Amino acid sequence: MADKPKLSMYWAASCGGCEVALVNLNEKILDVDAAFDFMFCPCLIDTKYKDIEALPDTSIAITLFNGAIRTSENEEMAHLLRKKSQVLIAFGSCAYEGCIPGLANLSKKEDIMRAVYLDNPSTPNPEGIVPRPETVVPEGTLHIPVFFDRVRTLADVVDVDYFIPGCPPEPHQIWNVVEAVVQGKPLPPKGSVIGAGMKSVCEECERKKQDKKIKAFRRTYEFIPDREQCLLEQGLICMGIATRDGCGALCPKVNMPCTGCYGPPEGVLDQGGKMVGALGSILDIGDVKGMKEEEIDRRIDALLESIPDFAGTFYKYSLPGSILKGRR
Repeated sequence: MADKPKLSMYWAASCGGCEVALVNLNEKILDVDAAFDFMFCPCLIDTKYKDIEALPDTSIAITLFNGAIRTSENEEMAHLLRKKSQVLIAFGSCAYEGCIPGLANLSKKEDIMRAVYLDNPSTPNPEGIVPRPETVVPEGTLHIPVFFDRVRTLADVVDVDYFIPGCPPEPHQIWNVVEAVVQGKPLPPKGSVIGAGMKSVCEECERKKQDKKIKAFRRTYEFIPDREQCLLEQGLICMGIATRDGCGALCPKVNMPCTGCYGPPEGVLDQGGKMVGALGSILDIGDVKGMKEEEIDRRIDALLESIPDFAGTFYKYSLPGSILKGRR
């Protein structure tokens, strides 16, 4: 085992789905075990932080770091694992772009604490206590991680070698990366997105596509979409046109719109901006000949008002990693 390269996996602000995705390699997880000394993964292995601190620098061959940077502990571990790893990979959408935790960037820290600990009907808290970094008790001072003002991506705090997108990444794409490393295949230039495609989900979606003209937006609960026609053409906001391929268009295959978890396609700087631009070119408000400007504006507003949550729709997975960063 001492001769095998070391593999580690760490979770920061995340849900645990990335660990499940790794286990979903099924029998291939035995090949991973044969090729690596899988020596650090907090939800699977009881390796302590002090054990990682004691390792020589760059002694870990690969670290799969999943989760966004929400607390001081997340940031501390990011720096530690960067120091101890030869290759640090932002694994999954949370580490890559901030993902669902990043939507909290639209709220102040104080508002989040109030919603979770004070105004939450399911959390009994008659004394109105909220977490704080230091608490003095008879036995001494207790310390917990600092809750930062905003969520950041892994690349915001340390140098990242590669990015694997997805919420979570698809097991076949994880295996493609692992297999390349095990077989000594050359990896793309540092900073590249790996374990994904280069185009958009629309490219691998088998639905029939025609000229897109949207007269109204609809929600998934309002009707049963046609299983062959493009979902966007049916009025569902499908993010496939602004999302990197590589997942196999799994959501459209089961009659659900893509929500964008693989991030922007190659060459696209801002996923939400790409989607808004695409929608702006296909909205159909009818014949505007002779129509007053006020009426045109009213029809456009009526269409846009049918979208209930702009940030949660266009930046569901990418807000901290976007141009906006989630700041008001």
